[in-house]
Amino acid sequence: MGNAAARTAVGPMALVAIDQHEEIPLVRDKLAYRLLPLGAKTVAGLCAAPPVRWAIARAVEKRAPGLWSSLLCRKRYIDDQLRTAAEDGIDAVVLLGAGLDTRAYRLPELAAMPCYEVDLPAGTARKRALVQKVYGRIPDRVGLVPVDFERQDLGEALAAHGCTAERQPFFVWEGVTQYLTEDAIRRTFAFLADARIGSRLVFTYVRADFLDGTDLRDSAALHREYVVKRRLWKSGWAPEEVAGFLAGHGWRLVEQVGRPEFAARYLKPIGRRPVASEVELTVLAEKV
Repeated sequence: MGNAAARTAVGPMALVAIDQHEEIPLVRDKLAYRLLPLGAKTVAGLCAAPPVRWAIARAVEKRAPGLWSSLLCRKRYIDDQLRTAAEDGIDAVVLLGAGLDTRAYRLPELAAMPCYEVDLPAGTARKRALVQKVYGRIPDRVGLVPVDFERQDLGEALAAHGCTAERQPFFVWEGVTQYLTEDAIRRTFAFLADARIGSRLVFTYVRADFLDGTDLRDSAALHREYVVKRRLWKSGWAPEEVAGFLAGHGWRLVEQVGRPEFAARYLKPIGRRPVASEVELTVLAEKV
């Protein structure tokens, strides 16, 4: 996952920062704005004015129908699963491809457990600088772990930072798998196969038939940009293949969620349009 892919971390967090201006945000995250680079921070600030916010949302919607809501809903879903897991005894969080993620700093349920933020070396350096600017220092319980999924051993890097096999972690792999080669994904799952029983995993993926152009789901511009032009999105699954793939690595599929679940659980209850993208799905799994 190269630097071009790493730069895409800003967009989702900018949406979170913009969403704070809504009467009922899907994800309550006051830190998102503070960790944004200057340009994105300026845009997010301007979005306090509803006409600006609506104009940007319409532009995103035109390019990728439902993407705005989907990115926010997947973050809310992962937050909800982390809270549940913390109550159930998970004792560490590993954010694979952490980007500008703020969960380690804003979720009170994680305040007493170690969190490991895995990212490319350049991303880790950027995160360190941003967090130090906001907090003055990196909290002792947060480990910033530089790893290139394509070239380095994830297990060795985590162990060097204190995340050992004795831990029962919750792994979060959000918005990353589509940027990786199949080899890198399989190596990561080979590492995950050794996780303790009861560990949990949430990851997102792009549908394989979107990547190969079979079904663009009204998102031709998104396909053209990320698959054809920039060639950033490389890997995906068919939904019916996920359970078998997980089982082959010692994990049990708990559920896959996407457009209908996001609409029912998060969008309709707060009066938002029940529209989410069909391009991406989010998976919850448990180690068995």
